[in-house]
Amino acid sequence: MTALEKATGDAVFKFEPFVLHVLCQELQDAQLLHSVAVDSGFRNSGITVGRGGKITMAIRSTHCLEVPLSHKGRLMVSEEYIEFLVHIANQKMEENI
Repeated sequence: MTALEKATGDAVFKFEPFVLHVLCQELQDAQLLHSVAVDSGFRNSGITVGRGGKITMAIRSTHCLEVPLSHKGRLMVSEEYIEFLVHIANQKMEENI
């Protein structure tokens, strides 16, 4: 709260979701892993094939959170709301684990 009260610009509370990158030898391996990931609830997962043929499977969670807290140095939320956001972010971290 002290840092937010001293802020002169915009402040955002941000929680980034789980991401796991797996380098696959064959496209079929990546497709199988993708199916398992999506079926397990990691809906933002995907396969990337680079120019050199490198196949990367990214397993991504949907547990993101991004909330503005201040704008131009003006605090836009209460301390109670920030505590609530921290609680939600901690829950999301537990889901990531």
